[in-house]
Amino acid sequence: MKKCSMVGYINKIETMGLVDGPGIRTVVFMQGCALRCLFCHNPETWELKKGDEYTPLALASKIKRYKNYYGEDGGVTFSGGEPLLQSEFLIETCKLLKEENINICLDTSGVGTNIDEVLDLVDLVIFDVKAIDDVGYSKMTGLSINKSLAFLDLCQKKNKKLWIRQVIIPGINDTKEYIMKLADFLKNVQNIEKIELLPYHTMGVNKYKDLNINYPLKDTESMDKIRCKELEKLLVENIGL
Repeated sequence: MKKCSMVGYINKIETMGLVDGPGIRTVVFMQGCALRCLFCHNPETWELKKGDEYTPLALASKIKRYKNYYGEDGGVTFSGGEPLLQSEFLIETCKLLKEENINICLDTSGVGTNIDEVLDLVDLVIFDVKAIDDVGYSKMTGLSINKSLAFLDLCQKKNKKLWIRQVIIPGINDTKEYIMKLADFLKNVQNIEKIELLPYHTMGVNKYKDLNINYPLKDTESMDKIRCKELEKLLVENIGL
């Protein structure tokens, strides 16, 4: 096998993950993100060239180490940050993992490069909905919604399995009215296997202080978990999952 000198930047690697995809998974948090989500609790992943350096072979070898724990459902999940900002590194790593028949999940907002080739290598996409229209998306992330919608459309064309996630924030998107709009938005999306509404929390606030970054939601309280589950149930019922 030809050696690859390409380097990727990894924030952290968690083994035995149980929430970022089905089964037991190794979760790789990659550096770099173009979005600046109001609720982001991982600002340390924004900058691309930070964290630990890996070659595709070194990372694939580390993931392979835990293969016996994956069973039929588990595997690896690439998260971040935004994995698609290191798409060339991701592609080479995924090719090595495919040789080992390891299930690959991509946790993404859909904003990056070489998306077509990446999607050909992944088995499941966890798609992070930030907002459902351009005004809301821009306020939430600082970017246009267009790339996110184009990514979702490509997932449809490639018939990719999807888990849908959205963070629910008090005073922003925690109303029944918004949930019904979200349901309408998702009704046209095929291959949704699971939907999760994640309650906004403030556990990342101290990271902003340490990095000397202004935290945009400093006056927002954590989302009530029971209320969030009620909204999730309403959403699922209206989509018909």
